[in-house]
Amino acid sequence: MVSIEDLSKIELRIGRIIDVQDHEGARKPMYKLRVNLGEELGERIIVAGIRNVYSKEDLLGKEIVCVANLEPKLIAGIESNGMLLAAGEGEKVSLLMPDKEIKEGSRIH
Repeated sequence: MVSIEDLSKIELRIGRIIDVQDHEGARKPMYKLRVNLGEELGERIIVAGIRNVYSKEDLLGKEIVCVANLEPKLIAGIESNGMLLAAGEGEKVSLLMPDKEIKEGSRIH
């Protein structure tokens, strides 16, 4: 079990994918995403292992749910500054996205 205090430490925000590049240096099929997290947090680079499930065209412009306060992690030479949220495994993966247009950086409560 996770306490409400522990859960409140995770900052979930809406981000918009504004650029998608192949991450050629990674062992697994990954993208280097540039995500706009709004005025307060700005743009971030997020490395995501979803290249085998989503095309660049499918991702560009999409609003997604991101963990905005995750410690940066070096992934095959690129610093990832956040994490997008998705459900599923293997070829059956679905990004978590708002069902309506919402401002980038909006906090999820």
